Amino acid sequence: MNDKVGVMLMAFGGPDSPDAVEPFVTKLLGGKRVPPPVMAKIKERYRMIGGASPLAQITYSQAEALQEALGGDIPVEVGMSYSEPTIQAAINNLLTKGVEQIIALSLSPHYSRVSTGTYEKETRRLASSLNEPVKITFAEGWYDYPLYLSAVAERIEEALQTFEEDVKDEVEIIFSAHSLPKSYIEEGEPYVAQLEETIKGVVAHFPNTPYCLAYQSKGRGKEEWLGPDVETILKGLANAGKTNILLAPLSFVADHVETLYDIDIEIKQHAEKLGINFRRAIALNNSPKFIQALKDKVQEAYRALQ
Repeated sequence: MNDKVGVMLMAFGGPDSPDAVEPFVTKLLGGKRVPPPVMAKIKERYRMIGGASPLAQITYSQAEALQEALGGDIPVEVGMSYSEPTIQAAINNLLTKGVEQIIALSLSPHYSRVSTGTYEKETRRLASSLNEPVKITFAEGWYDYPLYLSAVAERIEEALQTFEEDVKDEVEIIFSAHSLPKSYIEEGEPYVAQLEETIKGVVAHFPNTPYCLAYQSKGRGKEEWLGPDVETILKGLANAGKTNILLAPLSFVADHVETLYDIDIEIKQHAEKLGINFRRAIALNNSPKFIQALKDKVQEAYRALQ
């Protein structure tokens, strides 16, 4: 194959400044206007984590690390669904670099129509409207890839080491994932099954540590969402006298509002009110093992093109 290959890392997106919060939320809701009191609460959450989301900057750094790991010959661009840089911008940037074949890799480890499904749909739509032909290959999912599982386990081990020596053997792990409407799963989405496979692979590194799966950051509306939520699990553990808890966010590979506010502020405050000794494993961000896992998946997709 003689086509020049480039990589597009696809992610959800997030506001990179206080002024970008409202446009981001409006785009996320399909142009629906958010009532001013609700928007004020959303902006306050971002203010409490520094005024914006670090997701875009972290994703840029992941792309830079991946490009370096690939040897620098394969350009890597970032495309976001709901903020800058857009998927359109990423494709355009790759085309200006002479790319004829794009390997598109979702940074959402567990498939959902609102993450990977949306990224892929937008990429196909844009590719079909281009004046110049470009081939798009979607890298396979990596929710059960051993190096990814090892990277998650490494973050958990780092967090476990922050507990006091005399309680380390008592720590329980809550794996948290972004909640979704139950109807998505009933309609066949593999999100929960993939989460369970990830957890199975990660806990193999911690065979004697109790664990469970809970959900966070559920949306508004009348739909029934996946549960139980983290707060409910925390209350049950506290009532059972289990007060040394590590939360490991699974469906996020970069810190953003769902980790920095929903977990580090809201959930942590809830845990502390229950008398829980609470810790959180940091997101993968620029974990070398994670970058290597992404490299492996890109190379796997590249070999399939030969």
